[in-house]
Amino acid sequence: MSQTVAFVGVGKMGANMARRLKDCGYSVTAVLDVNTQAAAELAAELGCKACTSLAEVTAAADVIFTVVTNDAAMRAIFLGSGDNLLTNAKGRIFINCATLSPAIHREVYAAAEKAGAHSLEACMASSISHAREGKLYLMLAGDEAIYQQVQPMIEQMSVNRRFIGGPGRAAEVKALVNMVMNINTAGLAEGLGLAAALGHDLNMIREVFSQTGANSRVLETDSADMVAREHDCWFSAEHAAKDSGIAADVAKTVGLSLPLNDATKAQYEKMVSLGLGGLDKSGIAELTFKGRHA
Repeated sequence: MSQTVAFVGVGKMGANMARRLKDCGYSVTAVLDVNTQAAAELAAELGCKACTSLAEVTAAADVIFTVVTNDAAMRAIFLGSGDNLLTNAKGRIFINCATLSPAIHREVYAAAEKAGAHSLEACMASSISHAREGKLYLMLAGDEAIYQQVQPMIEQMSVNRRFIGGPGRAAEVKALVNMVMNINTAGLAEGLGLAAALGHDLNMIREVFSQTGANSRVLETDSADMVAREHDCWFSAEHAAKDSGIAADVAKTVGLSLPLNDATKAQYEKMVSLGLGGLDKSGIAELTFKGRHA
């Protein structure tokens, strides 16, 4: 409990993770976000500092969580010229939670090691509410001995967790998780869209799906929203496109073709091009139901 904690990236997920650790008695000392107003408001709520530089965050805590949007943002906060998190970072532990490529995680791991710091992956397969309630499912990678140093903290944040292996390995598994989830979501949208076009009662179809080989986790989480056209964002179509792209890139490194993933990626990229990228991933149904978006 003596470890102090800071956060870089305090959108919905990062902010709720910070709140959870504060509730569990950890000293959250600093936050930083490109949205300076959001960072200032969270800092006031938690009674900590809203930092204006990355080096200031590193100086303020023993353990720094990062929750950023993409590889470019990750590279900027760790490897950017001038101000970055690895300034005077000796002994610090960075826990990186965003869905990013395995390559950038390995790059940051090596840079942290050179700076005398430590980098862990803690890839999340959960929602915003899970972060607030300490019910995340986390996939972790890096040095297992470093993981053990922060394990009590991680346990307060998660209902379950799995240590995968060395740097980049958790990111690989998270890419697989999101690839399959996105494919299932696209398949469900096509099934419901075809059922609607055939004039079937969609509540009946959803019940039949739930009792047969068409059942899936996304049937439970997304099917009602697809029917009702309620796409409030929990996991955006833009993020789905990005994550399917990560899986595609990983497949290329091992010479593997993933035609279903490629088709799903194209669908989510189409959503983005139509200005629908901010919808939840369930919004892919807008592409498959007759009379909705073409």
